[in-house]
Amino acid sequence: MAKIQAIRGMNDILPEQTPAWQYLEQQVRNLLRSFAYQEIRLPILEQTDLFRRSIGEVTDIVEKEMYTFEDRNGDSLTLRPEGTAGCVRAADEHGLLFNQVRKLWYAGPMFRHERPQKGRYRQFHQIGVECFGMTGPDIDAELLILTFRLWQRLGLAPHVQLEINSLGAASDRHRYKQALVEYLSGHVDLLDEDSRRRLDSNPLRILDTKDPQTRELLNAAPKLEAFLSEEDKVHFEQLKTLLDAAGVPYKVNPYLVRGLDYYGKTVFEWVTASLGAQGTVCAGGRYDGLVEQLGGKSVPGIGFAMGVERLVLLLETLDLIPADVSQDSSLYLVSMGQGALSAMFRLADELRDALPGLIVQTHCGGGSFKSQMKKADRSGAHFALIMGEDELNQGVVTVKPLRNGREQMQVPVARLVGEVEKLVKEE
Repeated sequence: MAKIQAIRGMNDILPEQTPAWQYLEQQVRNLLRSFAYQEIRLPILEQTDLFRRSIGEVTDIVEKEMYTFEDRNGDSLTLRPEGTAGCVRAADEHGLLFNQVRKLWYAGPMFRHERPQKGRYRQFHQIGVECFGMTGPDIDAELLILTFRLWQRLGLAPHVQLEINSLGAASDRHRYKQALVEYLSGHVDLLDEDSRRRLDSNPLRILDTKDPQTRELLNAAPKLEAFLSEEDKVHFEQLKTLLDAAGVPYKVNPYLVRGLDYYGKTVFEWVTASLGAQGTVCAGGRYDGLVEQLGGKSVPGIGFAMGVERLVLLLETLDLIPADVSQDSSLYLVSMGQGALSAMFRLADELRDALPGLIVQTHCGGGSFKSQMKKADRSGAHFALIMGEDELNQGVVTVKPLRNGREQMQVPVARLVGEVEKLVKEE
């Protein structure tokens, strides 16, 4: 019988890999808490219409990439391809937005049927932040300052670049689309295939093209900035002033549009040149009309999402994951004989109670003393605590350093907690 393997593009995250994930997640969690953001946990499955109405019918995500199926009741359900729509739905459904300012964050898997490649998978993980009830550029700036502080904590600040743009209000974008289509329609033969397809369905996405000939053509195209209202121009200028004051470096990219229909006004991406083609590690923007678009009252919103796989890959590529994030145990308890095993289980609990930050692994599964010591060494533990019949009778434990070449010693059971605490601090 053939073995069942994982679905293509839906990867296992193995025990050797999870410490890096936990390190990143903990850094993000601590930072968001310091900025007073609250966690919200959202379902993986949503009604398909939620994404059709929010992301846009003619986007690549809705047209090609969503995992959509009918359940036993005939309802169309979709595995979430992104987190913003679900967060908006939950916040509005539970009354979190009524005359309130909300700063929320979430984390978890997303799903898109794309061609799997390094840093881009069909099941991928995101950490997202969404803010509601604030219209000014101050909250835009706070999100960008927050992410910049994260890059500083992780050592990534020299390796990422912030790009910002303003898409203006929906009426501004409508007038700009008309001017852009009129210009590009006179040069259809010079457009790449994707851009020709988008000319009728989603012309703003043409600005995001990577095709050199199309990009050259866009140099002479109408610029979105010329169609912005005075209010939106002021908003964008104030945002830049706040970023300058906070010391956050940025680049204005007039071709930055993002791939989802709900964005307007401020949009941004953090990009890196260290991951090849998969250069975006965090992106977002304002979506002031999305709550109303999904049936709620008009509430301004802004948010971003960062890809966990890409950030972990970037940290690994740049060798920025601290050596001490490993989950290797600090102590490995070895025993010979039933009486010694019982005593070691009691000692293990005493050590865990007295030293809560300590990782204590008790050997299970039997085996010779030699085989147990081999496993102790492979575990990554700093010390092996050894108890045989002789130690049991004498009321001592042999403490053998496994990493620093120091001599082993015997410690009375009554003094073990204190000695272990001292040894661990010296490591």
